[in-house]
Amino acid sequence: MTDADLDYQGSITLDPEHCEAVGILPLEFVEVWNKHSGARLSTYVIYGERGSGCCVLNGAAARTCQRGDPLIIVARARIEAAALVRHRPRIALFGGAPAAGSRAARFAVNVIDQLLEYRVGEDAAGRPDFRIVPVRGAASTHGRPRRSARSGRKRSTRT
Repeated sequence: MTDADLDYQGSITLDPEHCEAVGILPLEFVEVWNKHSGARLSTYVIYGERGSGCCVLNGAAARTCQRGDPLIIVARARIEAAALVRHRPRIALFGGAPAAGSRAARFAVNVIDQLLEYRVGEDAAGRPDFRIVPVRGAASTHGRPRRSARSGRKRSTRT
């Protein structure tokens, strides 16, 4: 978390580049879990300044976290079991140092280190098989994730 704004009406402000990397849309509801305090809340996403690395809790939610707290942000979807093999939720892992002089450098460390996808398939016996797969070409460069082709709607977990 890079900041808090108690005097704003609510929501969580996120860098649009981070949202695009995992498929989170503006006004989409997300769950926010604070790894330090254990606080959990639901709110909606608004986009902040592109390339800033921002992650700002607004309104009453601002009281649940402190600047620098590691958060997990989850957008979720209900899908049919048969659709699991096509569903590719994305996970962005944060913590890299922002490039010197970048907009992200003025905030707490909040750069995507690694982008992963969850994949469900079937093993040889027809049982569900779960894998976590790195997304190729998605490593962070100078505080900005590289673009990669995406099919379908992605969901995310952020740390």
